[in-house]
Amino acid sequence: MDVIEVPAIAGAWVFRPTPHVDERGFFSRTFDRDAVSAAGLDPDGFVQDSISRSRRGVVRGMHVRSGAGEAKLVRCSYGAVFDVVVDLRPGSPTYRNREVFDLTGDNQVTVYVPAGCAHGFQALTEPADVSYRIDRAHDPAEDVSIRYDDPDLDIPWPLPVTLMSDRDKAAPSLALAAARLS
Repeated sequence: MDVIEVPAIAGAWVFRPTPHVDERGFFSRTFDRDAVSAAGLDPDGFVQDSISRSRRGVVRGMHVRSGAGEAKLVRCSYGAVFDVVVDLRPGSPTYRNREVFDLTGDNQVTVYVPAGCAHGFQALTEPADVSYRIDRAHDPAEDVSIRYDDPDLDIPWPLPVTLMSDRDKAAPSLALAAARLS
């Protein structure tokens, strides 16, 4: 498994496995304790695994947590997604930087999203499954959403947005959401 630092987002990492492909399909390691440790992360620090299934065109995000934040490992386990991470940590050398990733069920790439960074994605296939490994128990009182189409984020979503949650539809601008993060 290759461990690659993401220069645009301080503390973000990409874990690129080597899927073993044959006539049956493929086998791929999706979590490797040693690879996570090599990136300076605590492999035992993750407390929850979750999965979402989305229809083509769905946008989930942009989401971040207030308080101590939430770090997560994100992987598309089936289909394909356009994945976005935005650094919203005021003291970070990469503050307000954005990076996009093409995550697919074929490449099984995992992105480490540091606490304090907003995350979202758009499903490019019907369906797209995204798996998350999260470092803190969920507290809905800490959820912060930011408008997916906020001009300050300038995210180049590749498809027309077909669906999103009511929470994401009503999400405030980055400027208003940032007040909840300080």
